[in-house]
Amino acid sequence: MKYALIGCGRISTNHITAAVNNSSKLELCAVCDIVPERMEQLLSKHSLEKDSSIKRYTDYKKMLDEISPELVSIATESGSHAEIALYCIDKGINVIIEKPMAMSMKDADEIIRRSEKMGVKVCACHQNRFNVAVQKTRKALEAGRFGKLSHGSVHVRWNRNREYYDQAKWRGTWAEDGGCLMNQCIHGIDLLRWMLGDNVDEVYGTTRRQFHDYLEAEDIGMAVVKFSNGAVATVEGTTNVYPRNLEESLYIFGEKGTVKLGGTSTNNIDVWDFSDENDSDIVNKGLKEATSNVYGNGHTSLFADVIDAVENDRPPYVDAYAGRNALEMILAIYKSAKTGLPVKLPLEDFACTDMVGEF
Repeated sequence: MKYALIGCGRISTNHITAAVNNSSKLELCAVCDIVPERMEQLLSKHSLEKDSSIKRYTDYKKMLDEISPELVSIATESGSHAEIALYCIDKGINVIIEKPMAMSMKDADEIIRRSEKMGVKVCACHQNRFNVAVQKTRKALEAGRFGKLSHGSVHVRWNRNREYYDQAKWRGTWAEDGGCLMNQCIHGIDLLRWMLGDNVDEVYGTTRRQFHDYLEAEDIGMAVVKFSNGAVATVEGTTNVYPRNLEESLYIFGEKGTVKLGGTSTNNIDVWDFSDENDSDIVNKGLKEATSNVYGNGHTSLFADVIDAVENDRPPYVDAYAGRNALEMILAIYKSAKTGLPVKLPLEDFACTDMVGEF
C-alpha cells in the first residue's frame, strides 16, 4: 500500500516510525513539507535520507497527483488538517488525521459526510486508545466488570514553556492550534468520552490564560460533563505545571470497579480493583508500559489497524466519528467558557476561531 506523509514537524517522527514498523504492508513513497529542511531532518533521523525511492515535495497537491498514494497521514499545523483531509478524500485517498481532526464542527461534519460519500477510510489519530493499559480497561468495561458507572475524570498536568511555543508561530493561536485543551488534553478527553459513554448531554467549563500571556489561547481549562447514561465527569487540562510534565491520568469509578490509569500518557495502571477479581487482575495491577515520549507507542498499532481497515473494507478502530466526538467536547468547553453557561450537546456549529479575543 503506497503511503505518503504531509507535514514533517514535531509529531511526524511517530508517523514515520509507524510506517517503517508496518513496512511489510506499507510503502513509504513520499514526504511533504513547505520547509525542505524539515523533510531532510526527519528522514535523516530515521536513516532514510539516502533512500531515493522516497520523493520530497513542498506542494501536497502536486505530490498526490504524481504519487497517487492509497494512504496519507496529515501531521501539519492543526488549522490546515481539515482542508488537506478534504482534498485527499475528494481524490479517494484514505487518511490518518493528527488530532484535532478539525477546528470547527462544520469541518468535522464535512469530513464525515464526504468520506462516506467517497467510500474512503478516515482515522482520527487518537493513538492512546491502543495503549496496553487503555485496552485492558476498555475490555473490562465492555465485559461489564465496572457495573453501573458513577463518574470519572481526566487530568493532563503538563508543562509547556516559551521555548516550546517559539518553535512554531502557529502554536497557541485560535486559528491554527487552540490552547492546552485542544492540543495537549485532547487525547485524555477522547479516552474519557469513549470510556464513560459517547453520548453527552451537557458540558460546563471555564478556561484561563494564567502564565502564557504571549498566546491567544488558554493554558488551563476545567469542565464538568454530564453523560446521557447518568455518569458525570471532570476535565482538567493545563500546561502550567512547574517545572515539567507531571501526569496524564484517567479515573473510572463504577459500582463494582475502580481503575486509575497514570504515567505520562495513560500508559500505566496505578489502580485496578474489581469485585470479581481473577488471576489476570494480579498481572494488570502495577502494569507499566515503557514509552520514550508523551505520545506513547500507539501510532504503530493505529497504522496497522488502518491498513487492515482499508484491506478489509471496515471502519478504522478510531474513526472520524471518534475525532468529531473529542473535538465536540473541547469546543463545547470553549463555548461554555465564552458564554458562562452550560452547553447542550450535540453541538451544531462552533469553531475555535469563535474564541478570538477571549483573553
